[in-house]
Amino acid sequence: MLMEEPVLKSGRRQLLAACTCCTQPFAASAVSRRDLLKSGAAALAATSLPSRLFAQAKPHRIDVHHHIAPPSWLAAMDVIGRSDFLLSNWSVQKTIEDMDKGGVATAMTSPTTPQVTPLGKAVAVRVARESNEFAKKMTNDHPGRFGVFATLPLPHIDESLKEIAYAFDTLQVDGIGVMTSYNDKWLGHPMFEPVWEELNRRKATVYTHPTTPNCCVNLVPGVPEFIVEFGTDTTRTIASLILSGTSQKYKDINWIWSHGGGALSAFAERFLVQVVAVPPYRGKLTRETMEGELKRFYYDTAAITGSVTLEALSKLVPTSQIVYGTDFPYRTAADHTKGVTALFKGDDLAKVERENALRLIPRLKSA
Repeated sequence: MLMEEPVLKSGRRQLLAACTCCTQPFAASAVSRRDLLKSGAAALAATSLPSRLFAQAKPHRIDVHHHIAPPSWLAAMDVIGRSDFLLSNWSVQKTIEDMDKGGVATAMTSPTTPQVTPLGKAVAVRVARESNEFAKKMTNDHPGRFGVFATLPLPHIDESLKEIAYAFDTLQVDGIGVMTSYNDKWLGHPMFEPVWEELNRRKATVYTHPTTPNCCVNLVPGVPEFIVEFGTDTTRTIASLILSGTSQKYKDINWIWSHGGGALSAFAERFLVQVVAVPPYRGKLTRETMEGELKRFYYDTAAITGSVTLEALSKLVPTSQIVYGTDFPYRTAADHTKGVTALFKGDDLAKVERENALRLIPRLKSA
């Protein structure tokens, strides 16, 4: 579907908040106003302690899952009816404020689904380029605070190869951001092989974000796609990469899976037991190979910082493969910091919050 050139909308709605407070007379109380104010101040300090600590400590976390809304991308989403309230009201100032509240030093930025997939070739190429240049300008304007996972005009292969060259050689981005699927093709499909070959040559980091494939749009009426389909599509594409042999062939690509690999922890036993025990993979793929691939991938913490989901991931893969992510603006850094610090401690916490990401993006050591 080829769309017309998008036109920026004006008059975006702004969020307004107001707070009113009231006091009650203390004449009938045996407690003095001074004592009550002292106890109230102490209680307030106690309840706000975590956020105060995050704000006062020097930001050090690296957020690998952080969305931005470049103007031309947002305009394109408006034209095709895919804009949402949070991204329509996004700003650099809001993103930095959220980072500071959660103790995030650096956010690796990327547009969210559907990136540029539905736009038609010419518009997709233009919007991808403008989005990458916008993200790079953010890194220049705010040294040390941002990095870039560049957008490609997939599923257009030749154009994506050109954007890879521009993104790395001219913009000097930190990696590439892709969707888990494009229309009805997942990342292990042969059509993507030229892209993986080039990114493998560059030893690139590839961050992935889920989307909804053609098969499953409005599959269950009344259930939003992000509730079930996003996590499922991440798991589908992990299976596609491994079972096609793609991930084993291109060992120098560092894959980051959003949301802890989606539904992977729930399906892990099927990956490790059933799939290697029956045709067509019995005798061709061993449990050791499957386990080795799952344990070399990286998985971010976005939207899985509850004790059940995060602990399940920590039992499936080594702590060395878990990286901090927030999914801003859909979730907050402070929320994820609270969940991550509740489970991980000491050296493990340092790995998840920063050190594992530094292996993928070593330039940030001096940021």
